[in-house]
Amino acid sequence: MCLGIPGKVESLEGNTAKVLFGDTLRKVSLDLLSEEVTPGDYVIVHAGFALERIDEREALITLEILKEAAGLETPR
Repeated sequence: MCLGIPGKVESLEGNTAKVLFGDTLRKVSLDLLSEEVTPGDYVIVHAGFALERIDEREALITLEILKEAAGLETPR
């Protein structure tokens, strides 16, 4: 299973974007995206590649779920 993380596109540079994850800005490849993105859009990112554009509401819900899951302990 792969985990894609939502991030907000801050700027575009050719076929890459600077994407904000919390307070961390990362360079992300847009090579696998079939749709155009613009600054302000949210994308799902895995292994440095944007895989899909998603709406802001979906991104924020997903981020909240990931924060909650990070606080859970694994069973022993």
